[in-house]
Amino acid sequence: MKKDKLKPMLFSVMKTYDGKKLATDIVSGIIVAIIALPLSIALALASGVGPEQGIYTAIVAGFLISFLGGSRVQIAGPTAAFATIVAGIVAQNGMSGLIIATVMAGILLIVMGFLRLGSLIRFIPYTITTGFTAGIAVTIVIGQVKDFLGLIYPKGTVTIETMEKVEAIGKNILSLNSSALIVGLVSLAILIVWPYISEKIPGSLIAVIVGILMVKLMNMDVNTIGDLYVINNKLPEFTFPDLSVRTIISMTPNAVTIAILAAIESLLSCVVADGMINSHHRSNMELIAQGVGNIGSALFGGIPATGAIARTAANIKNGGRTPIAGIVHAVVLVLVLVLLMPYAALIPMPTIAAILFMVAYNMCQWRTFVHLCKTAPKSDIVVLVVTFALTVVFDLVVAIEVGMIMACVLFMKRMSDESAVSGWKYYDPDEDPDGVDLKEIPKHVRVYEISGPMFFGDADRLAGVHFKDFTRIIIFRMRGVPALDASAMHAMELLYDRCEEAGVKMVFSHVNEQPMRTMEKCGFVDKVGRENFCEHIDDAIEWASSL
Repeated sequence: MKKDKLKPMLFSVMKTYDGKKLATDIVSGIIVAIIALPLSIALALASGVGPEQGIYTAIVAGFLISFLGGSRVQIAGPTAAFATIVAGIVAQNGMSGLIIATVMAGILLIVMGFLRLGSLIRFIPYTITTGFTAGIAVTIVIGQVKDFLGLIYPKGTVTIETMEKVEAIGKNILSLNSSALIVGLVSLAILIVWPYISEKIPGSLIAVIVGILMVKLMNMDVNTIGDLYVINNKLPEFTFPDLSVRTIISMTPNAVTIAILAAIESLLSCVVADGMINSHHRSNMELIAQGVGNIGSALFGGIPATGAIARTAANIKNGGRTPIAGIVHAVVLVLVLVLLMPYAALIPMPTIAAILFMVAYNMCQWRTFVHLCKTAPKSDIVVLVVTFALTVVFDLVVAIEVGMIMACVLFMKRMSDESAVSGWKYYDPDEDPDGVDLKEIPKHVRVYEISGPMFFGDADRLAGVHFKDFTRIIIFRMRGVPALDASAMHAMELLYDRCEEAGVKMVFSHVNEQPMRTMEKCGFVDKVGRENFCEHIDDAIEWASSL
């Protein structure tokens, strides 16, 4: 396998860069910036921070990740996957806590990249990624119901956790604002229908314009961004948080969650992009870029960022083929921030909620979820549903931890079920005259067939090996054993001691490479005698017969 280079893709593609590629990259970068503008604002608000901080994230992280990244076409910025996590951190620890957690996550990502752990992301089960992605989508929808319906909560209402939001919605549903609902429904209808009309102009931009016109021209009593937030069109400024050992320790779990989620989502986005342009990304370089991008975003007032599948796909569809498109997208957003940001105050909150409803729908993968529930093994379905439920009811940290533990335990159970230690049955020619192909075994020889990986989950199966008074030799046929761990090796040594006491010799047939290395390393081969290890069962039977 070709070694993954720690070299930014930008430096590689510039060798063959020309004016034609520059033109298509510029056009694509401008279009992606237009798409990213309302999304960045909406995702920032869903994350509990100001609208400009979403733009800061898309600018700083978008530029750094495109400049240093391991993908040709990856577009980075704020994504829906982080919204509930960021909102929880901001509510409990403030922006200072979020900055520290994001910087720590960035450092973790850089370390992961230099340790070449990019390929290890594939060990996160598909059921877990599908479960928590669907769970995040549900939490986003629940979090936006208030603005979509124009609900009013009494002062002091706590709505940090998802279940607290559900409770608040139920208690205050009668405060529904019909004007807000109308604006939200119209915006949602535009987002659903517009892609059938035009793919060049993003539906979110049209929904924003229509929402602003409805509120202004019809004088509707609907909250806008300007009613709830102070709009700032200043360029990102460097800010360094107050550090303390206590804060760093308390933020570590959040940092790990951000790092793992950023790694998973960005590399999944790279894989999708590779399939669309028939390319191959550099996963470890991408992790390093994600780390640098998140550190930069946090220190310049932004929030966690990662590769965004929707914006990356839009980049590809509009002709972007090098990281220059991502850099152009970031530069265009700087101009938008300075020139047009004050107009963001006019955007109605129900329109923002409608945009996030569509983001949640597009990320939820409900068809995949249903398909897995219908076709996957029961153990995988349990992991999928539990991860989904824990993401909604608790948070992503609990969901991933429990999901991984369950997946590992159920996997070990499945592997243990596939393992077996079974003895050959003695053949009686009087009872079965057709057994012409069976092997002739001396009476003092017993043969056991071991199949499947032998590990701590099924090491006790060796305790079931038994022998009669006349048994002098036991042959263990191990052609079906791909791996042997320390627990199974210990069980094998206990069996050897039992055989020694009974005067029974152990002979092995077809021991595979890994089990043989394990046996040699612990001195078991020398203890049994290397001459008692045979390549084939026929050799083992012949050797046992001669003893």
